[in-house]
Amino acid sequence: MKGIKRSLIAVGVTLFAVGQMVAQIGTTFPSERKVVIDPVTGTELIFLTSKSGTGDSKIYQTHNQWTADGKWLVFRSDRVPGEAMAVNEETGLLVQVTEGGFTGMLNVARNSMNLYFMRPDMTPEQKAQEAEARAQIQAARAAGREIPKVNMPKYGMQIVEVNLGKLFADVEAGTVQDKSAYERICGITDPEIGAGGDMALDGDENIAYFRLGSDYAAKFPIKEEISKGYGPRGMGAGPSGIGKMNLTTGKVEHVVSVHFQVGHIQGNPWKENEVVFCWETGGKAPTRMWMCNGDGTNLRPIYREMPHDWITHEAVITKDEIAFAVLGHRKIQPIGQEITDTTNDWGNTGTKEYATGLAVVNLRTREFTLEGQAYGDNIWHVGGSQDGHWVVGDDFARNLWLIDRHTKEVILLTAGHKTTARDHVHPTFKPDGTAIQIQSAMLSEDGRSMNICIVKMPEELLNRYNK
Repeated sequence: MKGIKRSLIAVGVTLFAVGQMVAQIGTTFPSERKVVIDPVTGTELIFLTSKSGTGDSKIYQTHNQWTADGKWLVFRSDRVPGEAMAVNEETGLLVQVTEGGFTGMLNVARNSMNLYFMRPDMTPEQKAQEAEARAQIQAARAAGREIPKVNMPKYGMQIVEVNLGKLFADVEAGTVQDKSAYERICGITDPEIGAGGDMALDGDENIAYFRLGSDYAAKFPIKEEISKGYGPRGMGAGPSGIGKMNLTTGKVEHVVSVHFQVGHIQGNPWKENEVVFCWETGGKAPTRMWMCNGDGTNLRPIYREMPHDWITHEAVITKDEIAFAVLGHRKIQPIGQEITDTTNDWGNTGTKEYATGLAVVNLRTREFTLEGQAYGDNIWHVGGSQDGHWVVGDDFARNLWLIDRHTKEVILLTAGHKTTARDHVHPTFKPDGTAIQIQSAMLSEDGRSMNICIVKMPEELLNRYNK
């Protein structure tokens, strides 16, 4: 057993080391760009990556995907383990845009050609310590034993800025330099903060928001009683919180502490000093969507759902609006019948006994609008055009639906986009409204390796409101 344990630890250390071996920032890969016409709808699909086994996945649909010039998309990939890639929408050229790894959310600026992300600020000794601890956990799981308490090192997080404009210019000129020519460390968080990688940019793009560890969050006043785990997964317990860093000075400040587990964080790209975040339970939450000012004031729920509502996957789509899914994916329980099926431990919620679909709520007036629902299925992940004309959502079958917010017409844009069981299509509108980015395994030989795909808005729909 000791020999096995030593071997697993060695494997863990080796895997960690492999993850740290990176090609240089600016390394390029040949185009994989393919244009496909959807056989069901006739919509033009542009696959910017098309190989299997490359580990491609888009940034989460709540965040910007395109660079400020509208030419490049940034995404996650295993072409170089642990590093991010960018692809040129027109040429298909692939470029490595990080060196030294990243953690959590990639943040592509809208107002500059910059990329921001978090990276652990670890010494070699801490890296080895963490690798050994993870190997111990892996060994216990493999043997079916209780997960041991391991000594994980405490470390801060760097927030890193990459100048993509300079990088792409040097790639084109064939004059790529050392990463120091493109990378700037904006600041480093204190290890005691327990900063997490679910990071978001403020509207002015001079502030980055991030999650705080529960111990640190508990040091600040919280009005509500601390929540326990919710639902069958026992997730969502508090306390948790949000911190921020000034990207110019590196100054770190506490924003807010709350009584629940903070999940995805968003800034409002069109309004400074506004943070949107969720209560993460792994399923239905008591009150899913929350917001506050950038200094923690005016903390409030965005939408006070009823007990039967299952709200999820919110995304800020305009200056004053957030889109989200009201799920109806579960069976309606007969009146008076107790829920005994373990798959129904969430209770009688998330069914089509009540209104479901893609909804929008106004962040100022709190006005709720139900825009539409997928035919025969359920809208799952959502997005919207910043001009206010369209919302978009995928469904459980990995189809993509477009909804006209003026007429409420529901349009199937493209169908049959396989993904892994744990990942999904995740649509995001291009800022100019001409296209939607998704991730898809439609072209993959194994039927599950995802690629980066652009769904072009049909010309007749673009001309409907942009004449």
